[in-house]
Amino acid sequence: MSLCIMKNYRDNDELRASFNRLAEKTFGLSFENWYQNGFWKDNYNPYSVIVDGEVVSNVSVNICNMSYKGKVVKLIQLGTIMTDSDYKGKGYARALMEEVLKDYEGKVDGIYLYANDSVLDFYPKFGFKEAKEYQYVKEATITGDDKTTKVSMKDKSDFDKMVTILESRPQNGQMYMVDNTGLYMFYLSQFMTENVYYIADCDSYVIAEIEDDELILHAIIGDGSLDEVIDAFGANIKKVVLCFTPKDASGFEKNELHEEDTTFFVKGKFFEESVNDEYMMQAITHA
Repeated sequence: MSLCIMKNYRDNDELRASFNRLAEKTFGLSFENWYQNGFWKDNYNPYSVIVDGEVVSNVSVNICNMSYKGKVVKLIQLGTIMTDSDYKGKGYARALMEEVLKDYEGKVDGIYLYANDSVLDFYPKFGFKEAKEYQYVKEATITGDDKTTKVSMKDKSDFDKMVTILESRPQNGQMYMVDNTGLYMFYLSQFMTENVYYIADCDSYVIAEIEDDELILHAIIGDGSLDEVIDAFGANIKKVVLCFTPKDASGFEKNELHEEDTTFFVKGKFFEESVNDEYMMQAITHA
């Protein structure tokens, strides 16, 4: 009996509900609000094994094209990789990986994913290799006041405004995702509604977290230079951690990134050609 694999079914209410149940059970996540707010677009495509009308295993394809050193690189990121505990060991994840690779291999510049420690021997079977990412950090001495204004991300008008900004303005970074506002909004409409700031002096929007005296910068949308943006957060900030790759890393210390229970796997031409480059994928684009 052939396996029933469904793709691109976001508007099928029954299958989407089943997908959400499995995501909730596996990761404690639901994609329903994201869908209802209109952010689930064609560039997030679940590949799922369906048994008796239920999603029992899934690998999702995220179209994650990146602007890198001024050029657009066509990449896909695999995420929401999950199999219901009652259906493990049946080869469903393997079948889904094979289906995804059949559809995309050779048609994009690269494919990547983040794996937890329990599956590190699985992805090399499909030609994926472990890769390094690098994070940039520095101590900060700021004398001025906080000049940032918090941007409420409370309702649809706020979301719409941010979508317009993401789609129409470049980000200040060496590498950032383009043409996929949906994935940014997955974070900004759910987990990071309190993390958007506007800096009038350089007409830039910033996605950032502040933990005590540490500024964790996720994205700079606009022309503000890195130093201008950091200074705008005021004298309370003593340390800056970048969750993206800066265009100019002067003054920053570069460290190999180590995240608990997370390994970066890659395959494809872009990753072969950039194997010695020292970048990180924006943290807010992790699927």
